[in-house]
Amino acid sequence: MAGEHTGFDGPVRERDLSRDRSPWHEECGIFGIYAPGKDVARLAYYGLFALQHRGQESAGIAVADGRHIAVHKGMGLVAEVFNQDNLRALKGNLAIGHVRYSTTGASSLVNAQPLVFRYLRGMVAIAHNGNLTNANRLRRELGARGSIFQSSTDSEVIVNLIARYSQEPIEAALRRCQDELEGAYSLVVMTEEKLIGVRDPFGVRPLCLGKMGEAWVLASESCALDTVGAAFCRDIEPGEIVVIDSQGVRSIQGRRAPHSAHCIFEYVYFARPDSILDGETVNLVRRELGRNLAREYRVAADVVIPVPDSGIAAAAGYAEAAGLPFIEGLMKNRYVGRTFIQPTQEMRDLGVRLKLNPIKSILKDKRVIIIDDSIVRGTTSRRIVAMVRQAGVREVHLLAASPPVLYPCYYGIDTSARGELIAARYSLEDIRRHVGADSLYYLSLEGLFRSVSRGAENFCAACFSGRYPIPIPSPEEASKYSLEGGA
Repeated sequence: MAGEHTGFDGPVRERDLSRDRSPWHEECGIFGIYAPGKDVARLAYYGLFALQHRGQESAGIAVADGRHIAVHKGMGLVAEVFNQDNLRALKGNLAIGHVRYSTTGASSLVNAQPLVFRYLRGMVAIAHNGNLTNANRLRRELGARGSIFQSSTDSEVIVNLIARYSQEPIEAALRRCQDELEGAYSLVVMTEEKLIGVRDPFGVRPLCLGKMGEAWVLASESCALDTVGAAFCRDIEPGEIVVIDSQGVRSIQGRRAPHSAHCIFEYVYFARPDSILDGETVNLVRRELGRNLAREYRVAADVVIPVPDSGIAAAAGYAEAAGLPFIEGLMKNRYVGRTFIQPTQEMRDLGVRLKLNPIKSILKDKRVIIIDDSIVRGTTSRRIVAMVRQAGVREVHLLAASPPVLYPCYYGIDTSARGELIAARYSLEDIRRHVGADSLYYLSLEGLFRSVSRGAENFCAACFSGRYPIPIPSPEEASKYSLEGGA
């Protein structure tokens, strides 16, 4: 596999690998509920709790009562933003919620969602997961026609497009928006009386529908349905617009691409293992990733340990296929969030030390295989290998349950340059030396696709292959902060 990487003569310098400002982050989590007579704000709060892994910068809930939309949002975790008093003040029959990690726009309250606005037909609230690849062009066009932007998030472009088509009902306006939007987006949109879910034509970002008695729920992942007691009904189809109101649920098939392009990294890392995304149970996919990794690379070792949490299922699958003991050699502090979604390098460095601790009595004198879901920058892997070596092991072998991440994502994950990706810059051997492992292996792209039941043509794996299903922006427009300078 070394031939797939850029060559490098000489040792890898730490300053070259750790100075990158923007890490690979998760996108956002969205939730919507239509439940007249129920405490929709509190149910949305629980739903956002279940989606907290998708974003930790800000959280918000908007509630509609048939006449008005009220919103509360703030910076921080769901439990930090909401309390009994502000939840009690959010009264209504339907609600939408959002947890955010910024992929376009700075981490600030003005960019927190849901966005709530007034237009010709009344009030609308919107929560968005994904990233628009043509946001800069649309923002310039809208600005030239008099649109005013309050934030630097690409989600506000959608708001202004809805306002442009305000002569039409909201669902028709959203259908018109689909013809102009490019990129990845799953949306929950709310008027005073309607809850609407929208998925982009390729279905890059997930969105599903659930039912709870007479109530209806939309969520990024099915785990949020489980949390509020809703039964999973189905995934929203690519390009589909689902409208929920007093008349029930109806579907409008909007613009749809020739094939789907579900994000494969949702299964590798992003999604909770108990979620079902587009017919695939995440935990089972990850176990199969581990089995296929064992079929490709058998390493002489005594034990297999995971990097918790997203590496656990893959490590179990590897151990099962390789006939090796699976043990929890790294203990995770459950009260520390994922280091991948901390917005600064300093916070990530501290996060690794706070988050994981090796169990020395289990690891001492063992030949250890560490299974991680992926290796993106390599800085976290290096610290984990060092921690395991300090526990007194004989050998450390690092295996990734996904291929090398060689290309940036433009569809809602915060990497905007190949220079941020260690595998795009250095050879396999250079990366092995940098992380300090005795051996290093990645799952092949073929092994990745063998781990899912649907064909490769149904997934976006551009971060591994460089084959982008949707046109990508220029390097200047791809910057996370490209909308900071105004229209």
